[in-house]
Amino acid sequence: MSKFPLDEEAVRKLAAILEETGLTEIEVEAEDRKIRVVKAAAPAAQTLPVLAPVSAPAHTGAGPTGANAATGAAPTGENALTSPMVGTVYLAPEPAAKAFVQVGDSVREGQTVLIVEAMKTMNALPAPRSGTVRAILVEDGQPVEFGEPLMIIE
Repeated sequence: MSKFPLDEEAVRKLAAILEETGLTEIEVEAEDRKIRVVKAAAPAAQTLPVLAPVSAPAHTGAGPTGANAATGAAPTGENALTSPMVGTVYLAPEPAAKAFVQVGDSVREGQTVLIVEAMKTMNALPAPRSGTVRAILVEDGQPVEFGEPLMIIE
């Protein structure tokens, strides 16, 4: 087996792309060579403002639900699950499938609650804590930004 020559310039360029785009992972394959660059996850502990609990109506499938859906204001706080990247959010594992979760469902920490697709890579987002889904703030197939609140789990 021959030794894979490290192309430092290519690795640096890929790392720069990660920084510019906010992605956490990028992979390039050409012929028999593959380079994958993964950005270390941000520290889990972030200081976020604490908000009063959000009371949400049942999700009817007619758009985002939650206390701020009508005003367009995005909730923040320790109960908000935010997007770790720019991409497209999917509420189900495939188009015809049942949603991962619905408003009112109990979830356990680590359970997949939605997917964010970025550069043709499906990134499963786990529940950051056990609790109850109080609001789903996005629609299936909606583009999302880094840090955008997606769901409230109390």
